[in-house]
Amino acid sequence: MSASRTADGSVLRTGLSQFALSIAAFGTLAAGAVGAAFFFGDDDAGGPRIELALYSEQNGPPPLLKNRSSLDALDVNAAGEPSLVGVEYDESIPEDGGDGEAGMTVTEISTNSVNAPTALARAPIAGFYERTASGDLPKIGSDGRTPAEAYARPFTAIAGTPRVSLIVGGLGMTQKHTLAAINELPPEVTLSFVPYANDLQGWINKARAAGHEVLLELPMEAYDYPNVDSGPHTLLTSAKAEENLRRLNILMGKATGYFGVTNYQGARFATDAAAATPVMKALKDRGLVFLHDGAAARSVLPQAANQTGLDFTVADRIVDAELSADAIDRELLALEALAIQNGKAIGVGFAYPVTIEQFRLWAEGLKAKGYQLAPASASAGVTARSAKS
Repeated sequence: MSASRTADGSVLRTGLSQFALSIAAFGTLAAGAVGAAFFFGDDDAGGPRIELALYSEQNGPPPLLKNRSSLDALDVNAAGEPSLVGVEYDESIPEDGGDGEAGMTVTEISTNSVNAPTALARAPIAGFYERTASGDLPKIGSDGRTPAEAYARPFTAIAGTPRVSLIVGGLGMTQKHTLAAINELPPEVTLSFVPYANDLQGWINKARAAGHEVLLELPMEAYDYPNVDSGPHTLLTSAKAEENLRRLNILMGKATGYFGVTNYQGARFATDAAAATPVMKALKDRGLVFLHDGAAARSVLPQAANQTGLDFTVADRIVDAELSADAIDRELLALEALAIQNGKAIGVGFAYPVTIEQFRLWAEGLKAKGYQLAPASASAGVTARSAKS
């Protein structure tokens, strides 16, 4: 019995002794590590850290496309509105209603500044409009010149060089995106404005002062109208010709300075020749051209335009049907191939930040690749004829 108690005590003392030695060894190592950090460490490394991402994360689904969205998608107060990466905007409204200088600070993304273009004549140009109850409407001049010729951007083609035209639509409803398109894109890029925009004339004046020719968007009936709200003056297949012409005059009277019109939606309207033909004739009589975005299937608009003598052109591609930089770049490459094949190509995009940015980047290297950037009017066959304001 006594031998057993002696052995047990020895084991206990041995365990306690080993535990004490382990604690001492650990303490020695920890003290050495602290000392090394004190003498050789970086003081700043122990402070708080802030990590900055180059690209901001966008929550929620991507915005809808032009031919699928309602005017609500363009609401300047819409929640979750994306921003153009690397661009900070002055959100203050110019006191002159949009014709003054708006501030813009570019950060992170370096831009190659475009040479300041010669400003296009301020609208309206005398002799190319008439005063009506609906507003100032386009009018063919006494010398036979049309508003399309008067308001188109002058262009000199380089012989043997394929040309590409770009149109950015949906402008005027969101200030920062409209300013980005006007100020960041080359003057050869055509800008398309929504007729319901606040101070539409001010936006058109600003665009033309920067050298951009402009189009006016005509809201037309979509298949899911009125669930898709394209505004109170939408051209409808169910309306009588007189009513559609009244609405057309209201839309055209919103502003002056556009060389032609384009569609805003309109998949259903484009299939009804009876509704479309009077509108095509009215546009012809006003000296305008129609540049369709090409989204409507089974469209009768080309036949209706041909019947009335209206100059009608269909864009080759909608370049931002898939809303990503890589997808837009692929569509722009496809436009280049079409330009080589046909001598010219027209691409249409919406006023999304990624579209504006990819257009800007692509245009910077276009000349080096052997292409010419042309205003859409030139690709639609319009020859600009100078007119004094």
